[in-house]
Formats: sequence, C-alpha cells, structure tokens
Amino acid sequence: MVKIKKLDSGVSLVTESIPHVQSVSFGVWIKAGAADETKKTAGISHLIEHMMFKGTETRSARQIAEDVDKIGSHINAFTGKEATCYYIKSLDSNLKESVDIVMDMFLNSVFDKAELEKEKHVIYEEMKMIEDSPEDYIHDMICEMVFRDTPLAQPIIGLKSSLSRVTRNGIKRYIGDEYTRDSIIISVAGKFDEDEIERLLGDKLCALQASKGKKGYADVPYFPCHTVKVKDIEQANICLGVPGVKLDDEKYYAFAVLNNILGGSMSSRLFQSIREEKGLAYSVYTSSTSFVDTGLFNIYTGVSHENAEKTISAVKDELLKMKHDGVSKDELSAAKEQLKGSYIFSQESVNGRMFANGRNMTLLGKVFLPEEVISGIDKVKREDIEEVSPLVTDIRNYSAAMITNKRADLKKWIG
Repeated sequence: MVKIKKLDSGVSLVTESIPHVQSVSFGVWIKAGAADETKKTAGISHLIEHMMFKGTETRSARQIAEDVDKIGSHINAFTGKEATCYYIKSLDSNLKESVDIVMDMFLNSVFDKAELEKEKHVIYEEMKMIEDSPEDYIHDMICEMVFRDTPLAQPIIGLKSSLSRVTRNGIKRYIGDEYTRDSIIISVAGKFDEDEIERLLGDKLCALQASKGKKGYADVPYFPCHTVKVKDIEQANICLGVPGVKLDDEKYYAFAVLNNILGGSMSSRLFQSIREEKGLAYSVYTSSTSFVDTGLFNIYTGVSHENAEKTISAVKDELLKMKHDGVSKDELSAAKEQLKGSYIFSQESVNGRMFANGRNMTLLGKVFLPEEVISGIDKVKREDIEEVSPLVTDIRNYSAAMITNKRADLKKWIG
C-alpha cells in the first residue's frame, strides 16, 4: 500500500509497505539535476553526488563505507537530468543505522577542499572513459543536439572547464539554492514501521531553505542537425534522435509500445531487419526517455564503417513501413506483454518500488499504482499507435550523430 504524507518540515514522504520481505530501500530524492545548472556550473550536481561520499563532520569516507558494510547494507546515488537520488538498501532490522548514514551524508558532508580537487580528477577520468566508449558518448551528443540551447542539453557529467571552476563555496551555495524542502522527496519501500521512519527523520530537514523559485525557460524551437566525429575506432556508431513525449503525456503508453515494436526487443522490427535479416549490425535498438516537459526518442546502431550508409537506408525503410502499414494485431499484443513483463519484474524489488515512487513524486507530484500502469498499457490500441507514429517515422525530422573513422555526408544519407 502506498501512502503519501507531508512531514512537519514540509518534505513529502512516500512509503510503500511490503511486509512479506525482509529488506527496505530508503531514498532521498531532490528535484535538481543537470537541467538546473548553467554552462558555468555544468556537472556540479554530479560532483556533489560524488562528494557526499567523501566524509561528514563525524565520519570519514572510509568510515562511511565501513559503517555501511558492517550492517550488510548497499548504498549508492545517481544524478539525472532533472533529479538526484541518494539511497540505501538494508535489512529491515538495520533501518535505523542505514537512515542515520544517509542523512548524515546528506546534511553534514564537509566538502573538504583537498577531497574536492581529488574528486574532480576522478570525474575527469570518468569523462575519458565515456569518450573512449562511443556508444555512451554518442548518446550524450544526440541529447545535446536535440535539446540544444535548453537546460536539457547539459551533460550530466559536466565539462572539464566548468568543473575546474567549482569551489567549496559554490557547492554550498548550489545546495542552499536547490536542495530545498519543497524539492525533496523521501521514498521508502519494503518492510518498515512508518512511525519509526518519521521518528528517524524528526526535524533533521527543517534547517534547509523552505522553497526555491520557479525557473523560466525560453521556448527553443527544434530543428534537426547532423554531425560526424572522426575517430580512430573499429566500428561506426550511429545515433538518430528526435523529440519524444513528456512524462505525463496522454500518449505516453502508446509511445512506449511503439518504441518496443520498432527497436525495444529482439523481435522488434529494426533488430530483425538490420541484424537478423541483413546482418549489418550486432547492436541495434531504440530507446525513449521522458522528462517533465518533453522527451527524447533514439535509434542507435553500431556497424562497420563501410555499412553505415546502407544501415541508415535500412532504418529509413523500416520507418516508412511503419508510416504506411502501421502495426499488426500480433505485434501490438506482443509489445504490450513485453512492457507489462518488464514493469512487473522491476516492481519485484524494494529498490524498484522506491525508485518508481520517488521519481514520480519528485517529477510529477504523484505516484502510479501498478494496476494503473498495467491498465495504461492494456488500453493501447492500433489507432493510438497510428496517432503517435508521425513523431518518429519521418527520418528527415531526426538529428543524427555518427562517430566513425572517416568523413561522411551524414546529412545526405538522411535525405
């Protein structure tokens, strides 16, 4: 059962009791991420996430790790475009100690200057790792192209030039501005006592600023662009991207089904055509990411350099087939079952429940019960697919990025 409560501090608490398990997942969500940064502070949200593990007023970085290990818990964090989350999974018997560790990190991190400079170099190495992984790097490229001149274009990891300027005072200022009580959601799922959770939180968050002002963003029109990055690699990496649907769009479920049919599974059209029938690629897939106000739809493939143009032509063919022929009854049914299966599997862990509830409360201010999600998928009809398919079936609307070993006229290939 999911419950939502406003604590005395003004922070929202969302809990889901799962009494038959012996574990609990506790997460602190903040509605602040890469999209809340400026070009000068790009990457600061991700840097802060790292620094939360580097020591508090009473615990060193080593002590944090040891305290987590000795109670058999697992702690981690992640930064996204629109939110950041710090979470711990523990045995229900060790909930008190687990919450104490996370809240100590969240409220009492010291952001030591020497540790800050050291962690910047760790992230510089992470940047190199991404650049050396074309599949990761090209997704950052396409996101920046589709959302250029908007906050969503900011890379989560930031830029070396911006991170080098971040100071301890800058971090404290950013946390004061963004980590406000109206921007924080505490999400808990698993076996726990709700009254105990409230006692453990107490008035710990009351010292934070109550609220932050709403940001105004200019409406930047989208138009497709194309870029080729020449690099000495063994395979051409191609990514096509176009705006998708936002999180609370009424077309959300239809778009999810369409994504699955096009490239979301081994039986999808692009996988079967490009890999199984034509043998052009080992990896080919589509993905859909939704944000509060917009979305991103991607088509990715990795192919030999000489087959790059041929592969883009094959993608075009599949998009045209979708445009003219729509989807079959069997395709629709299979895609819906796959989506339901993936969703249900994700909900069979306390982390999965905590993530879903925390993310939806943080970004949309509400939670979706499993029966609502299953019903939303079940209701998708072929006519709904026809309604959303124009968003993705015209390849001329796509921005395109390619990392390859020689120059290529990507714009001409797209047509």
